[in-house]
Amino acid sequence: MIVKGAKINDRYQIIKTLGEGGMANVYLAHDTILDRNVAVKVLRGDLANDEKFVRRFQREALSASSLSHPNIVEMYDVGEDDGQYYIVMEYVDGKTLKQVLKSRGHLSITEVVDIMLQLTDGMAHAHDAYIIHRDIKPQNIMILSNGMIKITDFGVATALNSTQLTQTNSVMGTVHYLPPEQAQGKGSTIKSDIYSMGIMMYELLTGLVPYKGDNAVEIALKHLKEPLPSVRKSNPSIPQSIENVIIKATAKNPKNRYADARAMHEDLLTALDESRKDEKRYVYKYPENELDETKKLDDDLEKLRKQEEEKKKLKEKEDLEIEKEDKKAKKSQNKLLIALVSIFTALVLVTTVVMTVFLEKGEVENKIIPDVSGKSTVDATNELIDAGFEVVEDYKYEASDTIEEGLVVRTSPEIGTKRKSGTEVTLYLSSGEGKYIVEDFTGENYFEAKGKIEAKCECNVTIETEKVSEDDKKAKEDTVLRTEPAAGESSKLGDPIKIFIPEVEYKYPDFTKGYTMSKIEDFAQKHELKLEIVYQDNKDLPEGTILKQSRAEGSVVTPGASLKITVSRVPDEEPLPDTDVDDGGDDTTTEEDNTQTTTPEDSN
Repeated sequence: MIVKGAKINDRYQIIKTLGEGGMANVYLAHDTILDRNVAVKVLRGDLANDEKFVRRFQREALSASSLSHPNIVEMYDVGEDDGQYYIVMEYVDGKTLKQVLKSRGHLSITEVVDIMLQLTDGMAHAHDAYIIHRDIKPQNIMILSNGMIKITDFGVATALNSTQLTQTNSVMGTVHYLPPEQAQGKGSTIKSDIYSMGIMMYELLTGLVPYKGDNAVEIALKHLKEPLPSVRKSNPSIPQSIENVIIKATAKNPKNRYADARAMHEDLLTALDESRKDEKRYVYKYPENELDETKKLDDDLEKLRKQEEEKKKLKEKEDLEIEKEDKKAKKSQNKLLIALVSIFTALVLVTTVVMTVFLEKGEVENKIIPDVSGKSTVDATNELIDAGFEVVEDYKYEASDTIEEGLVVRTSPEIGTKRKSGTEVTLYLSSGEGKYIVEDFTGENYFEAKGKIEAKCECNVTIETEKVSEDDKKAKEDTVLRTEPAAGESSKLGDPIKIFIPEVEYKYPDFTKGYTMSKIEDFAQKHELKLEIVYQDNKDLPEGTILKQSRAEGSVVTPGASLKITVSRVPDEEPLPDTDVDDGGDDTTTEEDNTQTTTPEDSN
């Protein structure tokens, strides 16, 4: 560990420890040259002398340094200082998705789609650079207060085109997110990351990992053999189109998965479209399980079971031997005691007399504090005085759901304990049913509000979303809309409290009224819509007039949805009819013949 205030390379001053990993420790540090806070990952001291780990650590830096994407933690520097190998990275002031899951249980469908769109976009960029993450899990995804995610720890990433190292065949990563091919020792591809992303998406929606077991081998076997539990069974409100994304990403046969992260990203963009509302469950094209390939893991699991049985038998044998030794030792002790009894009889008798006197004296001096709970202060005081105790005049108060207000709840020292006569006893009186008056947290950050409530009432605080209009000026992202019970109301200590945060619901305007194509393109970009522009010939309207839209005015905007806009265009002048040749053909031109589809890029 590096102490606070120490400098690495005479530049990065350590502020505090952020985390400790199996391979490296991570510190918050201040870059004294560029005057900014950074995260510094330092290879653990016991591994710095291991050439294999050093090379792997350096490979992480080299792999990650080629990546530049808003959803990937940026790497600034790599080096070695007095035998310490380090990497300097962007400091992300946020929480891991695992921390968010622990506090909220699971996330909403729209939140998960947004997170997965960012994740797949970042991973597509990494895969384009021939880099596999190999350890996608909620612990390695940071989320900022504005909802932006950052992929961290390319610590086990491997360049696909690397020829110097052969780490691709080792089973790394976390077993709960481990692709079947990695469990079989076949190495990783970009489709391995897709599988891990699918498992993580499952966890974000349900709050649970799909496969559990007593050991890593057992969990790996479940990844190989057992079908993925349905997310819709745990939450029927999840659309089939969303479950289909998970089904396709987590296929055991890589042939049935998405071709790459970009394909998964494209599918997620339309997953909540109205057009996919009645989508059927995805069916795999290729066979999934080839059980003969799991034989090695079956053997490993059997070995583990045998080892556990052998350990159990060995422990039983050791316990039996210890028991025999104890019996033998007791026999020896008994013989010794018999020999000594005659010698120390007189001493024992004297000791017995002394102890008897002492105990009798102790019984006189030590009294049991009587049970005065539920009694009035007068009755309790009198009873305690009669028992030989003094009562402190300054009463204490505490909440009680069972004892009436003003009566004694407990004493200090505790009821039933022995104390010397004259000991001072403090009475704790009931202040009535334990209550917490809910404060007004409206407009505050919901994470801070949650912490304040939990600290004061020791209750379970859950976060719920509430749809609000985009016109609502009070509804800011990640802030408290209201609480249940409401501000000013009382809540019984221990009872659950709900915090409601806004889920802004944007609606489509009427684009035919006052909208230009430039404004529509801005609207589509802001809401991450797939914009399609269709041009239609019209002599009577100015060119660029918005004629119609595919989404009805007032309908809810869903990120990733498609939006088709039909725009007027002045037709080209028709050529003069050819009077010399009449081939008997039909010269009629329909409206469809004069309609052309293009994208915003074509229009530019």
